[in-house]
Amino acid sequence: MDLAVSERLDALTSWHADWSGLRVAVLGLGMTGFSVADTLAELGARVTVYAAGTDEDRERILEVIGAGFVRHPLDVVPEALAADPPELVVVSPGFHPDHPVIAWAEARGIEVWGDIELAWRVRDKVNPAEWIVVTGTNGKTTTVQLTAALLAAGGTRVAPAGNIGIPVLDAVRDPAGFDVLVVELSSYQLQRIRRVGPGRLEPWASVCLNLADDHLDWHGSAEAYRDAKATVYWNTRTACVYNRADEATRRMVEDAEVAEGARAIGFGLDVPGPSDFGIVDGILCDRAFLEERRTAALEITTLEDLAARGLDAPHVVQNVLAASALARSFGTPVEAIRSALTGFRLDEHRIELVSSAGGIRWIDDSKATNPHAAEASLAAFAPVVWIVGGLLKGVDVDELVGRHVSRLRAAVVIGEDRAALLAAFARHAPGLPVAEVTADDTERVMPDAVALAASLARPGDTVLLAPAAASMDQFASYADRGQRFHRAVDELGGAGGGKLADDAQPGD
Repeated sequence: MDLAVSERLDALTSWHADWSGLRVAVLGLGMTGFSVADTLAELGARVTVYAAGTDEDRERILEVIGAGFVRHPLDVVPEALAADPPELVVVSPGFHPDHPVIAWAEARGIEVWGDIELAWRVRDKVNPAEWIVVTGTNGKTTTVQLTAALLAAGGTRVAPAGNIGIPVLDAVRDPAGFDVLVVELSSYQLQRIRRVGPGRLEPWASVCLNLADDHLDWHGSAEAYRDAKATVYWNTRTACVYNRADEATRRMVEDAEVAEGARAIGFGLDVPGPSDFGIVDGILCDRAFLEERRTAALEITTLEDLAARGLDAPHVVQNVLAASALARSFGTPVEAIRSALTGFRLDEHRIELVSSAGGIRWIDDSKATNPHAAEASLAAFAPVVWIVGGLLKGVDVDELVGRHVSRLRAAVVIGEDRAALLAAFARHAPGLPVAEVTADDTERVMPDAVALAASLARPGDTVLLAPAAASMDQFASYADRGQRFHRAVDELGGAGGGKLADDAQPGD
């Protein structure tokens, strides 16, 4: 890279820096790519968006704001890009690290940023909000929503953003401004965050909720996936929150370079030590953010109160503890946290009760898109008729099946990658009733799966949709998969004969 260009990019660490005329190529025109292009155009950069897909509305807006657009399959470097190389490439999270355009840019010394780095650099447009950043294999969205709700209850102007579906750049540019952004970060986004140098993220607090193999087809190895996740802790200024039951998260904190004075705060379902959050006699406690933490604790809420709101599954309780630690790091009173938890509800398709007809509970956890998430769900129920399968994304399911066969009444296998699951059941539980849905028609998959599950379940069982796999082989999304499960249960009469039971309606 030209030294002058490098020095200029290093200096671009504020909205109020001179971005005018900077030649930028933006890869992707989804929600993130559009927010990047819109931001850079507002800053006065010369922006060209390259995307394979079409979005007529966004393309028209690009023209209005003065950004260029090139539609190209991006399987090779577009001629227009090669003819006029940019000074900077900003890439959407969906572009694989070895994508040909990224490889081309890096080979020529052109810097490649993600949207998170750009957002951090220009965070001072209105007022520089503090960032609380959240990652983990599972539980990210719930924890982000919880943390934002707890902070808001304490009077903090807060917005959830990032991989949760709200581009961080939209939150940064909100004219109202915020005190805190709670930012969900995927491993894809974290891979593009620099640990040192200009533009490095310096969050107020950070957490990696857990770590299990996922997206190995993307990152190439478990080590590369772990390294991406570990970046969340680097340069944290106040609190590095980690999972005491997940040794990998503790090691991430130990290995990270953090600001002087930043504290390690553990959370877990066991009794907390000083500087920890945990549970004592059914009471969720804070032993981190009080002066007398060696001899006392603050009560946050109780397992009984969480159970009354459907928040008592062990992995959800962990999310509550992690969110409480993040909120307390910013000074949110425990009274505000307790109050906020009384009104909090999980999103759809996260251990959601669909029906309890005929003595059988039907639970939708379609969001369990990897084995780690499915394991948390399985641990919360027994005996279980397990609806499982989809796209496994290169992850081995053998250990998951082996650990949980004792909790199973039966299994119903769906999805494209059925062979690995069927082999695992045959190996670990040859006597377990296992049914296979062979229909390829999306309209038939869930009705067939629900009918098979109903034939296998007995009163007292839980039929659990926790696929441990991605949904895109047979469904539009995990939400589509969950919605079809709801409809199939309803159409089968609540899977208990007749209409849904009076005590459970879809969406409860």
